[in-house]
Amino acid sequence: MRTATITRSTAETEISVTVNLDGTGVYDNQTGVGFFDHMLDQLARHSLVDMTIRAKGDLHIDDHHTVEDTGIALGQALNEALGDKRGIVRYGSCLLPMDDAQVRCALDLSARPYLIWNVDMPTQKIGNFDTELVREFFTAFATHGGITLHVDMLHGFNSHHIAEAAFKSVARALRDAVEVDPRKSGDIPSTKGAL
Repeated sequence: MRTATITRSTAETEISVTVNLDGTGVYDNQTGVGFFDHMLDQLARHSLVDMTIRAKGDLHIDDHHTVEDTGIALGQALNEALGDKRGIVRYGSCLLPMDDAQVRCALDLSARPYLIWNVDMPTQKIGNFDTELVREFFTAFATHGGITLHVDMLHGFNSHHIAEAAFKSVARALRDAVEVDPRKSGDIPSTKGAL
């Protein structure tokens, strides 16, 4: 079973993340940041990765540490659950529309973290949520998950739709990448023999 639980404790946050890569997209995410919980729910539902997240952070300051540290812990949990990555498809991509927004994601579970982020949010806030934190989350997630992650907004004018399309496109790409390839289930998907 490809599962992992990561706990992260700092002076700023207390976070626990549990994932099951072979799930059905069941989620129970509670970070204290409503919009962020909504995005994490989308990530779980559309990747089919079961996800339980509990985060307590210094929200009296702002949401930054909670969002970033959740990205760190979720990336670590994904990486641990993948193990040696034997048999996975490794790559995934998705072109996802959501009303006015269209976002493209391509990713590689390469163990070489890199983020290309071409997403412009038209507003600084979605409700009380700072839109710049969407990038912060994906930076932490890609870095600690060992993911080469490219996210490009093709168009959009509603920040909520753009953010949600980004999370959903990453989710759909991740769903493909973590799948076990029935034609190569015993092999590492690299000519190097390791990822």
